[in-house]
Amino acid sequence: MKKGLLCSAVGAAIMATATLSSAAGLKINEQGAKAMGMANAFTAQADDPTALYYNPAGIAFLKGAQVSLGTVVIAVPQTQFEGTTGLSGSTVINEKAKKDLFIAPNLYATYTMEGLPLTLGLGVNSIYPLAKSWDDSSDFRNQIQNIAVKPINFQPTVAYLFEDWNLALAGGLDITHAIVSLSKSVVVADPGHPDTPAELGLMGLDGTATDLGYNMGLKWKPLKELSLGVAYRSEVTLHVDGDANFLATSQAGAAAIGRSADFNSYNSRIRATSAVSSDITLPDSLALGVAWQPTERLTMEFDAERTGWSSLKQLEFAFDNSQFSSFNNKPEPKNWHDAWCYKLGAQYAYNKNLDLRAGYAYDTNPIPDSTLGPMLPDADRHNFTVGTGIHNEHFSVDMAYMWVHWLDRTVNNQDSATLTGENGTFKSDAHLFAANLTVKF
Repeated sequence: MKKGLLCSAVGAAIMATATLSSAAGLKINEQGAKAMGMANAFTAQADDPTALYYNPAGIAFLKGAQVSLGTVVIAVPQTQFEGTTGLSGSTVINEKAKKDLFIAPNLYATYTMEGLPLTLGLGVNSIYPLAKSWDDSSDFRNQIQNIAVKPINFQPTVAYLFEDWNLALAGGLDITHAIVSLSKSVVVADPGHPDTPAELGLMGLDGTATDLGYNMGLKWKPLKELSLGVAYRSEVTLHVDGDANFLATSQAGAAAIGRSADFNSYNSRIRATSAVSSDITLPDSLALGVAWQPTERLTMEFDAERTGWSSLKQLEFAFDNSQFSSFNNKPEPKNWHDAWCYKLGAQYAYNKNLDLRAGYAYDTNPIPDSTLGPMLPDADRHNFTVGTGIHNEHFSVDMAYMWVHWLDRTVNNQDSATLTGENGTFKSDAHLFAANLTVKF
């Protein structure tokens, strides 16, 4: 049991790399302020350089050279929990995650060749960031204390315009590099004292992965007032390599790594390290959109996006240090399922230089009750957005705000044998702010 929990601690850190890419989860679809102002219903419009993320075929309709620089600032949700946990036993507790700010910048550049229906593009963004922190003394400390994932994605793209048909096709690569870090306590049940869990020690992990995927897009304007879009992003298998570090703070902790004899006083600190690796398959995604312009000033769009999180069925890890050898080849079921997001957005041209935007999205989550926990206490969510854009022939400034409200998520997966899981309800809200400056040459 003790060794199994130690393995789970390392597994949780590597798991974080996967959780970044869920359709709900913590995937950051907010990769452009214009789109965010319309709840990211932008697959069919895709009419500025951020189309590289939303639908790369859209860049084929842009003129000349354009560069867009922006950022999204995320007020990390202060998740609240009321109920019982593996550590609290039958005692009802109230826990709050720490507040935090996460900044995810983005850069997009496009160039349409003169005399050729060909456009080149490069996007640099952060699609899968994650930050979550609970107090070191919380009743979740044996599941998660701090976690951070810092990713960067490079997307070189080529788009071709069939002018006679008003049809564009595009394809590109996704080159993703991620840095992962996690810390937590490792605690086990004491058979002799069921109400007093025994702390084994502290676990930390740092890992990295750099891997490759691809994306494709189609945009068709059969009528002046109608646009259709399809965008696909492939699965990416992340080959995560890192270092696991365990600091035994008790006799039981030292025994878990085979060094019980070295722990001879309460002041002893026994440390073990190991290289660790795992393959995690991030999901593919498919977005479908239709945009309609009923009047000269009003544009409306509806999108539906599926993220294939059923690719995450289990986790399995390999350790190099013989002290960790018993942790190998122990798959941990996850059984996530595909998730859909439905988006509705609108833009109203108040005058030739000012646009007003608003949108709503309903996002379903991929995590079953059996594997939900404090690292990613996800739920179906409502997204409400407003935005504005100021522009002329040479530049545009776009700004947007989003309020994300998670539905209350009640679970009943507490396990007294492993001291994991919880019986209770999670509540979360988040606030996002975005801005982009686009310059046209």
